[in-house]
Amino acid sequence: MEGSLRRDLVLYTVARIALVAVVTAVLVMFKIPLLVALAVAVVAAYPLSMVLLRGLNDRVAAGMAERGEVRRAERDKLRAQLRGDEEDA
Repeated sequence: MEGSLRRDLVLYTVARIALVAVVTAVLVMFKIPLLVALAVAVVAAYPLSMVLLRGLNDRVAAGMAERGEVRRAERDKLRAQLRGDEEDA
C-alpha cells in the first residue's frame, strides 16, 4: 500500500512536469518567449492535468486518504495508551 502510493505520487508528479514541458514546447514553437510560455504552461497544466490525468489523480487521492486514516488510527491508539485507557499488548 505504501509503495503503491509512493509510485503513484511519483508518476503523477512526473506526468505533471511533462505536461508543463509539452505545453511550453508547443507555445515556444509558436514564437512565444520562453518565460511567457513557461508561465502560461504552469497555469494551464493544472486544469489539463485534472482532465488528462484523472485516473492517476484519483489513485493518489485515494492512497493519501487511506494513509491519513491509518495515521489517524495509530495516533488515536497512542493517545489512548498515554491516557491509560488501553492495556499494552
